[in-house]
Amino acid sequence: MAGQSEEGSIVRRVHPVELNAERFAPFGAVHPSPIEPGRDYFDGALSTARPHAKPSLSLVRNAPMLGESLVVRSLERHAHSSQTFVPMNAARWLVVVAPDDSGQPDAAHIRAFVASASQAVTYAPGTWHLGLHVLDRASTHAIFMWRDGTGSDESFANIPPLAIALPYALKDSHHASP
Repeated sequence: MAGQSEEGSIVRRVHPVELNAERFAPFGAVHPSPIEPGRDYFDGALSTARPHAKPSLSLVRNAPMLGESLVVRSLERHAHSSQTFVPMNAARWLVVVAPDDSGQPDAAHIRAFVASASQAVTYAPGTWHLGLHVLDRASTHAIFMWRDGTGSDESFANIPPLAIALPYALKDSHHASP
């Protein structure tokens, strides 16, 4: 669950940095748009541990976040499937992730990134992440994963409340959150 600007019980504040493949590698893969005409394949980042699960492709449209911060109180994960977000007519968007700590998000090591309109991401199976939040303007994303219709498709976990600073200009990446 996330809410905007509810600062009362915030445990810590996280400042997003620019998304790149190296910073994001522990959580999955970044897929840049091709620069030259042609097709790039990113099949190696896609996976499912459930052969009976069916591919799922959906489209979601989100309104832009307003205010100075986004308060986050829970994260989600897909333990058995990668999940890919592909911007279709987006501007910048938030990517918030946490490592796993014995089946729960490691809230002390949450990272926040700002993705550009030309970057897709694939969360590795089991990666704790925040649902899609967009910046600048309303945006549409395609989402691909595998689902079998059971409760094991996704799980949610509460975390101590933290504030993600909404970036109107990116902070210097040397001041990135841990």
